Amino acid sequence: MRDKAALSVYIAAVVLVTFIHDLAALAVGLGVLFVIAGGSAAKLAKRAALSVVFFNSVVTLSYLVVAHWRGGVSGYFVALINLRVFLLAYMTLVMVDRVNLLRALSFSKSMQYLFTITYGQTMAFRRLFEDFRMALKSRTIGRLSARDLYRHGASTSAYLLRKAMNDSTEIARAMNSRGFFRA
Repeated sequence: MRDKAALSVYIAAVVLVTFIHDLAALAVGLGVLFVIAGGSAAKLAKRAALSVVFFNSVVTLSYLVVAHWRGGVSGYFVALINLRVFLLAYMTLVMVDRVNLLRALSFSKSMQYLFTITYGQTMAFRRLFEDFRMALKSRTIGRLSARDLYRHGASTSAYLLRKAMNDSTEIARAMNSRGFFRA
């Protein structure tokens, strides 16, 4: 029951945060989340920052270019967008860290089934990615050039994308044969 309630609070908080346009209120929300996270607050904050840095950089730079061109750059808006995205990412990481999603989705067997499949696929791909990383590391003596790193990343990404497409097709067929998509 606690997990279902926490998931409901999380969903409501995501909606609420998207409607808040005050930096102080968002900062207070972030402070509350730091308290809730406890000892893992710094680790989760680092993960949240790493997960949003590329997105935030692209959006912020795009905004700055367009706003400068139009003649009205707002530092408040830049801070608001970046704080909001960080808060949402941090909130998600805290929720995943504190809530058992399988129990939270117990109201629907279909949702539990989909979550289990998704989680299994995520762990398999994480393991594959780590295997590719370790294979590259074990086969190189010195530091690789940026070109070689990009090639390895592109090859790994292409393989993982093909595998994801094949796996999703097979899973969908298996689910269909078991009557999952029928009403």
